[in-house]
Amino acid sequence: MPAKLPKGWVKTTLGEIAEPSRERALPAELPALPYVGLEHIEPQSMRLLGHGYAHEARSSSVRFSRGDVLYGKMRPYLNKVWVAEFDGLCSAEFLVFAKHTGINSQFLALRLNAEDFVTFANGQVSGERPRVDFEKLARFPILLPPVAEQERIVAKVNAAWSGVQRAETASRRAQKRLTRYRAAVLDAAATGELTRTWRETEWDKGASRETGADLLEHILKARRAHWEETELRRLQNVRRTPKDDRWRSRYPEPVSPDPGDLPGLPKEWAQATLDQITTLITKGSSPKWQGFDYRDKGIIFVRSESVRWGSLDLSQVAHLPPAFNRKEKKSILQEGDVLLNLVGASIGRAAVATPEVQGGNVNQAVAVIRLVQKQTMNQFAVLWLISSVAQKRIHSEKVDFARANFSLENTRALPIPIPSLAEQSEIVREANSRLAAADRISAKLERQLELTRSTRQSILREAFAGRLLPQDQKDEPASLLLERIRAARKTEALKPKGKRMSKPKSEMKAAGRRNLLAVLKENGGPMTPEELFRASGHSQESVDQFFAELRELTTPPANIVEERKSGARIVLRAMP
Repeated sequence: MPAKLPKGWVKTTLGEIAEPSRERALPAELPALPYVGLEHIEPQSMRLLGHGYAHEARSSSVRFSRGDVLYGKMRPYLNKVWVAEFDGLCSAEFLVFAKHTGINSQFLALRLNAEDFVTFANGQVSGERPRVDFEKLARFPILLPPVAEQERIVAKVNAAWSGVQRAETASRRAQKRLTRYRAAVLDAAATGELTRTWRETEWDKGASRETGADLLEHILKARRAHWEETELRRLQNVRRTPKDDRWRSRYPEPVSPDPGDLPGLPKEWAQATLDQITTLITKGSSPKWQGFDYRDKGIIFVRSESVRWGSLDLSQVAHLPPAFNRKEKKSILQEGDVLLNLVGASIGRAAVATPEVQGGNVNQAVAVIRLVQKQTMNQFAVLWLISSVAQKRIHSEKVDFARANFSLENTRALPIPIPSLAEQSEIVREANSRLAAADRISAKLERQLELTRSTRQSILREAFAGRLLPQDQKDEPASLLLERIRAARKTEALKPKGKRMSKPKSEMKAAGRRNLLAVLKENGGPMTPEELFRASGHSQESVDQFFAELRELTTPPANIVEERKSGARIVLRAMP
């Protein structure tokens, strides 16, 4: 706050000038009203992206009117603020500040959008699902200008922001075009369109007559040779050296592709499954299950958040003691392994293991795919996996239960095109060149957006310190406005309270429901989801609440873990 208070302004707090509405409503009783959820408000910008309708909502909501200010209390760092442009219902995850005489709604929204308020709100929360309470926000200090100056500040800020808004809109439009461009490059790489001219030229010159079928035949032979070498070494280690060749008949044949999986491939390409071109497809384990905790040094532990779209992000990498590798030997990483996310919202992200992670390990959400032919082919495989062709297949076969899951069985059966090694090299070179150019442009656009954000916040800092425009001596001092607000609060507090409404049936039933984790622990062993559903007192009316609680308890750090038993049966187990 400035050392000297601007003329006519007064020091106060958010709690003194604003109070959230408590007017709840059942969406079923007002099905045609617009409904605004957290997903409908764009972070930071105070823009509405769209809305649904009340009949689509499944839980109690808050009613709002045009001119009210909505503030998202979940994950306050997202700073979701909006001044209502119509009457409707919103998620209970919003604080709704009713339009109030003497407090300009746009001024209040801008104040909640300012950087110092975001920092303050963020400092009041912690945990995986941070949610801020108004009791904590109420302490935030505010300099309140006179009513007339509030209006002038809003007009001045909006005028100053108009140019910033145009620049931001242009940058975001360019980012969307880049996203489409990247997708087009990946799809062209995956279908052979990217190298169509190269392929025709090289084939005519006779420079490379190897086809994808030739390469696949070589890979299948090398795969079998690798298995025989590994199996023979295993037999010798247990003193069971074979006397004849019958042991070779135990070779597990890889999953074969469905001929119709990848229609329209170039005639020079072949089709395979990941199982056919790999010597290993496995995944890691949770350190908690094995009794290990994270530490600052040790082996690198790669989690799904580190596997991005085509690259590894090791900025937030975890470490485990070397003893973890002795328990989880199969998933020890080698340079050149392909990593594929199998669980949660990041399913389908893939990257090549870099030298930095060699000797490290992965958790249960990441598949380790070790190709027979690593050089070049692993990079091509990643381009393929993150293309829309492969992504559609992955997302069509994932299982959604509490958290989305793509199994190792599905990973092995995933189809992949096989161009010649020479063409793969050309695809990787050309695709990486184009994607790198897109990345450079994207970085420039991000810098431009950061400049618009800092400019926006700079304007707000000047506005709320009273430096954006001069004060008018004719304005009624804000101290008088604050006195009226306090007096109105006291009068409202003295009014007799109406009868308390009886609880809806849904809330009465909720009183009989039990915590899922407590039920699992009391059971003393794993339970199927159906068994847990019944034992916890849930009914058909509370299916959404059951799965919402289950999702929260299975999100890392998980209190409940899923295990797959024989016949693909899922059971739930409480962590100790």
